[in-house]
Amino acid sequence: MNRDENNGTRLMPHAKREMKLARNLLIAQGLFSYGGTPYLILVIWQKVAPQAPPPESLYLIAADFISLSITLLIIVHLVMNKEMKDALINYLKKYQQRIYPKIAPIFLSVARETTFINSIDVIRKLEKDVEDGHFRPTTKFVTMDVTDLYTMIPRQGTLEALVGFCMKHSKNNRIGTLYIDHIMKIARLILDTNYFAYYDKYYKQIRGGAMGSAFTRVLANIYMYEWEQDLIKYQKSKNEIYGRYIDDIFMTTNEPEHKICQILDKENNKNVNIKINYQIGISVDFLDVTIQNVNNRLRTVLYHKLAAEPYILPFTSEHPRHILRNIPCTAILRAAKICSDVNDFNVEQHNIMISLLLNGYPPKCIDKCFQHFFKLNAATSVLTDLNERTYQHLHQKLLRQPTRREKQLNIRLIDLIEAPTVLQSKIWDKSIMYSRYPYNFTVLAVYPNNFTIGGNKILLNITTN
Repeated sequence: MNRDENNGTRLMPHAKREMKLARNLLIAQGLFSYGGTPYLILVIWQKVAPQAPPPESLYLIAADFISLSITLLIIVHLVMNKEMKDALINYLKKYQQRIYPKIAPIFLSVARETTFINSIDVIRKLEKDVEDGHFRPTTKFVTMDVTDLYTMIPRQGTLEALVGFCMKHSKNNRIGTLYIDHIMKIARLILDTNYFAYYDKYYKQIRGGAMGSAFTRVLANIYMYEWEQDLIKYQKSKNEIYGRYIDDIFMTTNEPEHKICQILDKENNKNVNIKINYQIGISVDFLDVTIQNVNNRLRTVLYHKLAAEPYILPFTSEHPRHILRNIPCTAILRAAKICSDVNDFNVEQHNIMISLLLNGYPPKCIDKCFQHFFKLNAATSVLTDLNERTYQHLHQKLLRQPTRREKQLNIRLIDLIEAPTVLQSKIWDKSIMYSRYPYNFTVLAVYPNNFTIGGNKILLNITTN
């Protein structure tokens, strides 16, 4: 216990620390009023309040200052303690998290026609191509892979593509609530502060962006969108499909193979930073689906990598039971959406069953999940007789249902300026109350009867009904 010097009241230790932090904040305000370099302010702050994180405004100035010189980055790295360095990194991440939700929905709305969300999206476009009469015996498929997309985009070219995109799709010189000038400053800050240490030497990344960064993904997509415009226009003129999933591209073509190779080679030499590897054939693998043209008939089946092993969440896991029940249902749902033929679906159904059995799922549980799925979709004849007509109805019905990711995408595409969150319709049902922590008695059946706490072995007697 401590006593405050002003009024004599007794304070707890944590209260005393809070008062000391408040005094340190006043000192920081004085430092800002007198000016000085951000490096000096960081050093003084560390001496005055080594346990307290500096305010965000200090990180903002320090980040702008650090981006000017790698030498100063080394100095700050040596002087700052771990907490201050982690806080500075977290603040730079906040920069990216702030700008990503503004630009990503606009890009997705602009490039939605040529952007694949998942393999289900690819199959929908292929089956629509069949309905429109563009699928022929000469139809071939083209898959392309962009080499090192995130690490090969140039800084200046990316910034030029970003400012052009923002100018074209802005409203009142704004993207959401941010001015274009603000967005460009943040983009330069993010691209210019990609440093890393390797064997006690500091390096600056001058090409590409940080892997795993959400904002880098948006920049790469905008840069690629500029590059792929010629291919998009060519495919539209031929009534063919063109789509891209990050760095994987899929196309259909009825042109002779040598002609489409000439077009792709020309595109491959258009930009020194974008290099593609392509494959052409009547049977290709794209994402998790194998696409084939079998005698003028579209065939899609699930694609399994040769190195993939049939491991899923074991049934003995202590996860809630509803998660374990959802795994067979989700697997059979995915197979029904992707497989275009009932026999291929039957093969995939057996593969799912074997994988579940290998991971400890009881046969009774598997059968119950499968029967529930077919009864829910009024397709029990597929399970018993492999009825082709019923399966095609099931396949088309499930294929048209939006996936969870598509629902999330539709919400993100809403313009928060024109439709504020307060005015948007809610996706939940207010008449239903969900328990946050539902009781699950089955967990006790696999709970260990003894465990150790602090070196003392404790024996539990648990009985379950």
